[in-house]
Amino acid sequence: MVNPWAGEVALVVGGEQRVLKLTLGALAELEEALGEETLVALVERFEGGRFSSRDLMALILAGLRGGGGDWTGADLLRAEIEGGPLAAARAAAALLARAFTVPGESG
Repeated sequence: MVNPWAGEVALVVGGEQRVLKLTLGALAELEEALGEETLVALVERFEGGRFSSRDLMALILAGLRGGGGDWTGADLLRAEIEGGPLAAARAAAALLARAFTVPGESG
């Protein structure tokens, strides 16, 4: 079971429900993988719709690792994501939103 207040998102990958979470380490890994210098640039990239399927996979991979999974990029490339690209994009959007939302604060 996922805890959205802890920044967690559920996604079925490889036939199993997985917990994705963007920890600080996962965010640092994502910045490096996507060549972004700051968290703000990273978020703006996704909010502005300037991301590729490769970027989406990097975000999902960072979330899987942040959620405690021992995934590699090759593992994720071979795995089926239930719901396809649309489900992956929704999970990625939720991951970013939850990573930067403080419980109890309204935006």
